[in-house]
Amino acid sequence: MAPFLEEPSTRPTYSGKPKIDGGILDLPNKKKHNIQYEPGRTIVEGHGEYEYDDLRPAFPDVHWEPLTEVPYHDRGTKGDPQFGNLLSDATNIFDYNPKIGTEISGINLAKLTDAQKDDLARLISTRGVVFFRNQTDLDIDAQRELGQYFGQLHKHATTSVPRRGDLDDVHVVYTDEKSKEQRAQFAPTFLWHSDVTYEVQPPSYTLLKMLTGPPRGGGGDTLWASQYAVYDLLSSGMQKYLEGLEALHSAQIQADGSIALGRTVRREPVVTKHPLVRTHPVTGWKSVFFNPGFVTDIVGIPKAEADAIIHYLNELITTTQEIHVRFQWQKNDVAFWDNRICNHSASYGFAPHRRHAVRVASQAECPYFDPNSKSQEEEMNARYGLPKVNKDGSGRSNYND
Repeated sequence: MAPFLEEPSTRPTYSGKPKIDGGILDLPNKKKHNIQYEPGRTIVEGHGEYEYDDLRPAFPDVHWEPLTEVPYHDRGTKGDPQFGNLLSDATNIFDYNPKIGTEISGINLAKLTDAQKDDLARLISTRGVVFFRNQTDLDIDAQRELGQYFGQLHKHATTSVPRRGDLDDVHVVYTDEKSKEQRAQFAPTFLWHSDVTYEVQPPSYTLLKMLTGPPRGGGGDTLWASQYAVYDLLSSGMQKYLEGLEALHSAQIQADGSIALGRTVRREPVVTKHPLVRTHPVTGWKSVFFNPGFVTDIVGIPKAEADAIIHYLNELITTTQEIHVRFQWQKNDVAFWDNRICNHSASYGFAPHRRHAVRVASQAECPYFDPNSKSQEEEMNARYGLPKVNKDGSGRSNYND
């Protein structure tokens, strides 16, 4: 790679004579060491000419018509339940934990056959999010082509698009040393979200590629939470209750934020009613369909009751560790997740590093609930002979260390 295309690198954190008061101490031996270390700090030299300049964010002053319903058929229904086509090229595969998150090595996402893409959709539907490292061949055009295989790409009404100008269906994630610190504007719970659930047909398969990010240890990880697992955390009585409810998902907060910054809202904000529990068309599993960022109310019940349910679901999503997976990004890594069954949140703390990613998301079916569908836990426990989980409050357990 030419020198001017190299990513920002870290410089030594300390050189010269050792400091004693609050600084760095010599090791307690006289042997000279080459490793320099400053706890919790990776320092950026600065940014020169940038290889992804055409994918930096822009906010075009355009106006679009409201979205209309489009036909959708989930490609995952054609996938092999054993994922044989996809895994024929894999060199390694492992799950991050039993509930969510899988990483595959040896797969080139830019060269998948249709049968492999169908298997991939089925795997994402099953595992929630699948990770692929170092996808150098997957440029923005190949990324869009892959996303379009699974459905019409969503065009976001407020967030940035690439400045290249012909990529209105690509969402840009971008911060650098000049970006403002926004942590104080949002509670951590609110930052958990599922993308654009206020649409009539919220996205399914969502593909994010990291172009540039902090060095390892510099922050900026992303976390996902399984909404299959949120459903399974509930008691049977609460499950039945929520299955009969609908929630309101609103785009107004995003629109108001754009207006406050002087940016154009490219499509009028909508408020859409969706079932609070939905069925996945590929797995047939039930999941909670709740969004900490966009759900404003639950229909047909008193506000105090709705607020209590919202608070409880927020707590389950954001604090239940076994339903989370955390991914530490490197350059050209890809996360491919199912927006119908996951919430996600980026972690702060990466300033002043540049963090730049591009995302495409395929529109899916209108959310629906089938009362005959099963839960993930119910099916997996039966398959592997696992004991039934106690949810009646009578059991006791010690803290896990």
